[in-house]
Amino acid sequence: MKKILFIIDKIELKYFEFNNLVTNFWMIKNFLENNCEVYITTNPNLSLKSDIPYAKCYETFVQDNNIFYKNIIKEYKIDDFDLVMFRPDPPVDIDYINATYIFDFVKKVEVINSPRAIRDFNEKLHSIYFKEYMSENIVTSSLKDIEEFLHTHKQIVLKPLNRCFGSGVMYLYDGDPNTRTIINTMTNNETTLVMVQKYIPEVRQGDIRVLTLGDKILPYAIKKLPTCDDFKFNTHDDKHIVESGLSATELNIFKPIAEKLDSMGIKMAGLDVIDGKIIEVNVTSPCYFIKEINNLYNIHLENEICDFLLTKNLLSL
Repeated sequence: MKKILFIIDKIELKYFEFNNLVTNFWMIKNFLENNCEVYITTNPNLSLKSDIPYAKCYETFVQDNNIFYKNIIKEYKIDDFDLVMFRPDPPVDIDYINATYIFDFVKKVEVINSPRAIRDFNEKLHSIYFKEYMSENIVTSSLKDIEEFLHTHKQIVLKPLNRCFGSGVMYLYDGDPNTRTIINTMTNNETTLVMVQKYIPEVRQGDIRVLTLGDKILPYAIKKLPTCDDFKFNTHDDKHIVESGLSATELNIFKPIAEKLDSMGIKMAGLDVIDGKIIEVNVTSPCYFIKEINNLYNIHLENEICDFLLTKNLLSL
């Protein structure tokens, strides 16, 4: 029987049951139904004793087509597991970074995604590895540079480098009376780096989530539609998520990205794409929209993901 550990977010632990909007829900449930032992923990429950990494964690179980966990915390050596899924949400702050250091001392078990790779890959900034697929952008804290970029492109988007789910993302147009206030707020008065991207008007029609698994691009994609009160997707409900299949050409275009990420230790990622342009590469805890993809494509995506995790040179069954 394989023993699997999930490092999840604290808020996800709080609302663990009945949370089928979360990718981890589907993976944990699938592993349990395939006779794996699955444990969950959060970053604060990780520790290092001498050079041996430990996790205080809870055992999960499936019942009535749902998942639960036993409210008894037990400590295990991380290397005693067969697979570890490292999936806490941003912000990637100092506590998050410190948690990744624990895994520098893991000797045997495969960790997905690699905490070292996550630590070395900023979801906004390192998207520039794939600059040929991105809209024009700069990373800076300079008021002058951002104002010049805004004057050139007329409409821009500013993003914090360490958040998720669109948190803190701001839109600016040339001539906006709040321009300096917004820039100074975003950059903490020119002390904090931000990603600045040329605004893509097609965002009004939604952005596409393209999913990688290993060195492959999955053919199942969804489009995330903005709400009427925002220029971007900001709520997780069925009416704002629609099917957006990928063509053979698109699969070929994005495949080298999956291959590079896979070579870095990032086995699971979500590319956010607008009008063929990548705006972000999600590597920390990428949402695979499994519930929605299953309904839209009449498949069981969790089977494909978990089969990959158990067989693709990660575990010997």
